[in-house]
Amino acid sequence: MMKKQIYNKFDKRLISSLPRVVFEGRIHVVISRTQAEKAVNYLLSQPILGVDTETRPSFSRGTFYHVSLLQVSTYDTCFLFRLNIIGMPPAIIRLLEDTTVPKIGLSWHDDLNGLHKIGRFDTGLFIDIQNIVKDLGIEDLSLQKLYANLFGRQISKAQRLTNWERDILDEKQKLYAATDAWACIQIYEELQRLKETGDYELIIAENDEADTTKTR
Repeated sequence: MMKKQIYNKFDKRLISSLPRVVFEGRIHVVISRTQAEKAVNYLLSQPILGVDTETRPSFSRGTFYHVSLLQVSTYDTCFLFRLNIIGMPPAIIRLLEDTTVPKIGLSWHDDLNGLHKIGRFDTGLFIDIQNIVKDLGIEDLSLQKLYANLFGRQISKAQRLTNWERDILDEKQKLYAATDAWACIQIYEELQRLKETGDYELIIAENDEADTTKTR
């Protein structure tokens, strides 16, 4: 049986031709502290979580925004915490400080820095995918490239620069946010599987520069 072929650097020109993947589970938007408490209780009962954040983009020099959205996903359910509305209530702090459930993110150090600017907390159990991909010889660091490399599917980034502080998030924004968090679980578990089984062949392809930052 052929081993799975993965690349040290995935050619980004191929991504647009791949079939798209989107989160197909349930998405809940959290806009109150009561909802946040219930959501966190549920999330911390799960075996693993995918995490990501979104921030309203700034198109003018000197203008910056705080983290607008914290998305936390299980295998089939994603909660979108609208931090620009509810702030950082105790439930969110409890989630971020939890040391029992692994939370998988990408370039999560940057996300944590953003979250620390709006609330004080001691960082709990988080695993950054960027810290483990190199164990397999993969040099790419963006979510889109990693997903394409491991699964041959495309994650659209079309909603990345939309307004994450609008009154009501539209369906495309919600799907985008949920997909990014959920994809972190998929990538992490596939990396762990390949690492444990050795069931892969690394192809060295110097066809594209390796990413050094997260493509959000």
